[in-house]
Amino acid sequence: MSIFPNPSPGSGSEPPYSQPPAPPSTPPSAPPPSQGPPSYYGPPPQQYYAPPPLPAPAGEGSGWKIWVLFALLVAVIGANVYLYMQLDKVKKELVTNSDAAQARLDRLEEAASVSNRSNRRTVEQLQAQLERARRQANQAAGEAKDEALKKVEETRAALEAAQEQAKQQLTSDISKVKESADTQFTQVGTEVTSVKGDVASTKTQLEKTVADLKRATGELDGHSVLIATNQKELSALQALGERNYVQFTIQKAKQPKKVSDVAILLKKADLKKKSYTIELTFDDQQVEKKDRTVNEPVQFYTSKAKQPYEIVVNSVKKDEIDGYLSIPKVQNTRN
Repeated sequence: MSIFPNPSPGSGSEPPYSQPPAPPSTPPSAPPPSQGPPSYYGPPPQQYYAPPPLPAPAGEGSGWKIWVLFALLVAVIGANVYLYMQLDKVKKELVTNSDAAQARLDRLEEAASVSNRSNRRTVEQLQAQLERARRQANQAAGEAKDEALKKVEETRAALEAAQEQAKQQLTSDISKVKESADTQFTQVGTEVTSVKGDVASTKTQLEKTVADLKRATGELDGHSVLIATNQKELSALQALGERNYVQFTIQKAKQPKKVSDVAILLKKADLKKKSYTIELTFDDQQVEKKDRTVNEPVQFYTSKAKQPYEIVVNSVKKDEIDGYLSIPKVQNTRN
């Protein structure tokens, strides 16, 4: 039996086994049977203990739980980042609103410091006078001593009055600054309320203007599109932010005029009929739009967008047209 507790094969905890020494070349004489077994014995056999079983691997079904926990952790981190950003924004607004009050408090502290230095000098002078009066009182006798003591009391009273006056002045200044800060905060609140009212009014006017916009059917996609007939309506369309708008004034000439990425050539303008004919150049091709009328959307596709470009002429004059070019905001190649 082994002397090492529960050894494991190949663990290195058990000393290596060594062969017993070889018997002498001349065998000893065999003992008589009555003397018992021979005196030489081999090493006892080693006892083997089986190693403990390995732990079972984790179940394959726990993988999705780890991913769920990871997703929840990412969501919590995202929420914390968002809350931190909101808190930082509120802190910045509070710091901005308190800058004016802080500046006034700084000026008050500076003024109070000057006042305190002045009062300190006065107090030091009075204390010096008091000390001189005490020395004179100690040296005086009789009536002179009584006079000196009286002067000491007067000096002490003056010192206390000066200290009280300085304290009241400082309290008064702090109250004034606090009242001024409260007034400023009230004014800021009033201004914020006024701005909110202006924004609401502007939004209402914009919604009314958008509601009054005219609609026309597009010649290419067959959908109803909003068109502007004046500058106010065009501003409302721009505020919607759905498309980009470029205004133009084009006169009849031999060379076309560049409007954004489209070249427009005015070929005819009929003031009486309020009609016009133009030639468009885009994507290395020329397209003629003949006998179009005022506030009629002229649509055409380019290679830059899936939605059509639109030209709306708001007025026709003699050899001149005024209007705008409507360009889709999403610019990509059509399939």
